[in-house]
Amino acid sequence: MVKLYNTLSRKKEEFVPLGKTVTMYSCGPTVYNYAHIGNMRAYIFMDSVRRALKYNGYKIKGVMNITDVGHLLSDGDEGEDKMAKASREQQKSVYEIAEMYTKAFMDDLNKLNIGKPEIIAKATEHIDDMLNYVVKLVDLGYGYETSDGIYFDIAKFPTYGKLSGLNLDNQIAGARVDVNDEKRHPADFALWKKAPKEHIMQWPSPWGMGYPGWHIECSAMSKKYLGDRFDIHTGGVDHIPVHHENEIAQSEALEGHQTVNYWMHGEFMQVDGGKMSKSLGNTYTVADLEAKGYSPMVFRYFCLNTHYRKTLNFTFAAMDAAKTAYTRLLSAINEHRNGKAETPKETLAKYEKDFTDAISDDINIPLALGVLWNMLKEPASKQIYELVQKFDTVFGLRLDTLPQEEKIEVPDEVAELADKRLEARKNKDWALSDALRDQIAALGYTVVDKKDGYDIKKN
Repeated sequence: MVKLYNTLSRKKEEFVPLGKTVTMYSCGPTVYNYAHIGNMRAYIFMDSVRRALKYNGYKIKGVMNITDVGHLLSDGDEGEDKMAKASREQQKSVYEIAEMYTKAFMDDLNKLNIGKPEIIAKATEHIDDMLNYVVKLVDLGYGYETSDGIYFDIAKFPTYGKLSGLNLDNQIAGARVDVNDEKRHPADFALWKKAPKEHIMQWPSPWGMGYPGWHIECSAMSKKYLGDRFDIHTGGVDHIPVHHENEIAQSEALEGHQTVNYWMHGEFMQVDGGKMSKSLGNTYTVADLEAKGYSPMVFRYFCLNTHYRKTLNFTFAAMDAAKTAYTRLLSAINEHRNGKAETPKETLAKYEKDFTDAISDDINIPLALGVLWNMLKEPASKQIYELVQKFDTVFGLRLDTLPQEEKIEVPDEVAELADKRLEARKNKDWALSDALRDQIAALGYTVVDKKDGYDIKKN
């Protein structure tokens, strides 16, 4: 039995899918810049959910959006479109911006071994679907027109706030009324924005030229591909109070019933115990980590060691530890690759049960990794190696990779001492050889003698 934590009910629930194929929608990127590692943690979480369900025998029909229009600088309705701003600043067309950063995002997914959902839906390719959705909401009395767009009237949706648990009266009291005094309530959100003539992305609508609001795309595209009710919706916790709250309101207003059975959210990633932000200069990308010597699999391993519903604190010391652990993991697995021992079937069955229990309990990957490490303590056997590879269909850590010796930069002083020591050994001057070895050790290195020379390792 699979249990998932449902943000809507605030508890773990038995997972009961609507049909034979699990239907799942995942909020994708706004492709105006490179995705940072905090973003990528959310997609590793999405991937873990998909992998764990597949391991449990489910087929999945997944959809992920690519937001290439409609996402304003504020998650509310303030500022200009993020794509338009990037286009202006980088002096490229919005379509060039979208293509460049979508490709970069897909490259990062491949590097991190994140499986793509079955359907990738670009916002700009679904304008008609979104526009039809807005028209229907207006016809039902949920949308109203102002001078700058069509807004959703949250007063018509009494359960607004049920996902986040926010008190709507408090939200309204604390909202910035001066932002748009044509709104019936400050918390009303844009379904469709009217575009000024100079706006570079706009389409015809019953209200003149314009473009969709950010929230409407997910409702329109999930309905198109998954129907009016589907199993799972994933995203980051930052989506809960605005984007997903608005998505629930417009979807349930249109359909007249609950549209998502299980809402799942991944927690934030911090950097050095604080917020990750561009202004602080700590929004690292996968490429940044690679430049510092960390493989994408090391970052994935680092993420998987913390449960998706817990805040993850990124530090380079923690990445160093993850790098060491991942290298040790590959070495331990390699010992079993050609192992000669025979692991009893009941032992293998016990490890597999413990692993399945872990991933079925709200995708507890850290606990599953603990099962893996314990299993690797068994006498080296090919059966263990094969079971590791089965587990890796969930971990996605490329555990069939052969361990590689880490190349280190050896200081000139250490290299000179090592050469002198090699010469001393050739001359059978063992006392000098030992003395030079001690000097090398004092500098933090070890010389490993070989038949044709030596290797140097950092202590």
